[in-house]
Amino acid sequence: MNRKVAVIGSNSFSGSDFIDLLLENSENQIIGISRSPEKDPVFLPYKRHKNPNFSFHQLDLNQDMDEILSLLDSFKPEFIINFAAQSEVAPSWEHPEQWFQTNAVSLSQLCHFLKNKSFLKRYVHISTPEVYGTCHGNIKEDAPLNPSTPYAASKAAGDLFLFTLVKNYNFPMVMIRSTNIYGAHQQLHKIIPRSVIYIKSKKKIDLHGGGLAVKSYIHIRDISKGELAAMERGKNGLIYHLSPEKGIAVKDLVQMICEKMKVPFDSAARSVGERLGQDAAYLLDASRAKSELGWKPLISMEQGIQGVIDWVENNWSQLQGKPLEYLHKA
Repeated sequence: MNRKVAVIGSNSFSGSDFIDLLLENSENQIIGISRSPEKDPVFLPYKRHKNPNFSFHQLDLNQDMDEILSLLDSFKPEFIINFAAQSEVAPSWEHPEQWFQTNAVSLSQLCHFLKNKSFLKRYVHISTPEVYGTCHGNIKEDAPLNPSTPYAASKAAGDLFLFTLVKNYNFPMVMIRSTNIYGAHQQLHKIIPRSVIYIKSKKKIDLHGGGLAVKSYIHIRDISKGELAAMERGKNGLIYHLSPEKGIAVKDLVQMICEKMKVPFDSAARSVGERLGQDAAYLLDASRAKSELGWKPLISMEQGIQGVIDWVENNWSQLQGKPLEYLHKA
């Protein structure tokens, strides 16, 4: 029998890669839901599959909730994975109410509806480590919430609501918090693809705060496999961290890209002011995902960055001239 899976936020980088992974198994019957039309195939890896087991529905959580709920009631998915969010940090200071609308208000409406649905075996919610705010050391899943930005606060609010459903209704939710994802097909305003494009275009890469912030980058396919493992084998009510063993300073990351593209670092990058609300370096403890789900990251930074460079090179005619800055949509 086909396994029915609904992916909310299917146009996102993470959502589209997760669908791509699901479509490798012909037993999965999938619907994708996103507020925007399907992107250019260069940004949607699942387009490589000519699979009748996937259908896309353009619906907005903030505008089309009744239609979304009707679709889910009709499709009756055993699994729902929700990637949908307003997810950029810096712009969240300008219109915080829009971040709360998507990440907390609409989320609460969706999951309030789902809490009593007998067809649902598991709801997988994609959260963020930003909810922990500035902290130090190896962060476990029981770390206190201490958000530093409107984006993080809105995600924390949504997370807390979900746990009230778990406590009071046994809502079959598992939560994923992963560190900085990257890979081919990513939005071009993200640091790794943008750096590759800037180098090819002979533009200077801005390093906020000199690029000293340490980030924990992990390849998108490693994340998707962890999310699938949590969907299939996770324990309801638990948070799972997906993270590499160590972090890397943004400056060192850009230097690695420069070396692979045979360009001097000093000619490719420059230091600019730090972002408001930038959290200190921290590393998520992923031991629960490793021990309970049998998960571990397999793709090295060297491999992953080379994959992004190859993707940009192979699709340069399509990517050249596309916007490299985040374009906010309310």
